[in-house]
Amino acid sequence: MKLSRVIAIPLRQFYLYRGSAARVVPLFAWVTVDMILWGFMTKFLGGLARTSYRFVPALLGAVLFWDFMTRVMQGVTTAFFEDVWSRNFLNVFASPITMPEYIAGLLASSIVTSSIGLVVMIAVATMAFGLSFGVYGAMLFPFVMVLFLFGMALGVGTTAIVLRLGPAAEWFVWPIPAILSPFAAVYYPLSTLPAPLQWISRLLPPSYIFEGMRAVVAGHHFPLAMLAAAFALAFAYILLAYWFFARVFRHAVRTGLIARYSAETIS
Repeated sequence: MKLSRVIAIPLRQFYLYRGSAARVVPLFAWVTVDMILWGFMTKFLGGLARTSYRFVPALLGAVLFWDFMTRVMQGVTTAFFEDVWSRNFLNVFASPITMPEYIAGLLASSIVTSSIGLVVMIAVATMAFGLSFGVYGAMLFPFVMVLFLFGMALGVGTTAIVLRLGPAAEWFVWPIPAILSPFAAVYYPLSTLPAPLQWISRLLPPSYIFEGMRAVVAGHHFPLAMLAAAFALAFAYILLAYWFFARVFRHAVRTGLIARYSAETIS
């Protein structure tokens, strides 16, 4: 794997974003709207509650973390879609770049774009609504890392789906975070879900993170075994996503689908 080829992918994204305000604005516009909307919601709920429950770090923090994971996933898929929309995908693989290098480049692009979104969300949540990340203590970094890893796995996996089914299948990608959020227990404790659905939640690394986040905010101890399970699941999903992408890519090359890749469904 050559670093220069990996860097070529995010470098291309940089040139695209540099020349297009329409690409730059979404990096921070929607996350700003989310922070403002949920920030006022948490203030409203905090005013109604007659308990010492801290809505800002529990609810607004959950929204911030979930948005960050979503941005990581979309950073991967959007970099891929840029090649699809511009009919550049076949040109990429006509170059010496290999499939692992291409995936690494997509992940590098996602790191940059999601980091921009994270900085904006932190700034808005901190300055406008007083969210202090000190309340999460030493668990802040592992929380973010698990969500980052799972977001990368979702990005690579959903990219493989679009590669297999064609560009029209991109509409399968955008709703995935919304579909997963009820099972990830982002906004409420896992115990709120019916028992059968809780088993599904335990297969998702974010469910452990958000349960742990609420426990830390409430002043309780977050078991390291749950954190280890979250990391193990996240790494497992990354390996599964890479295997799935590699399998789909080999199928596309072997059958010639990659040469017919266009804006229509591939069969």
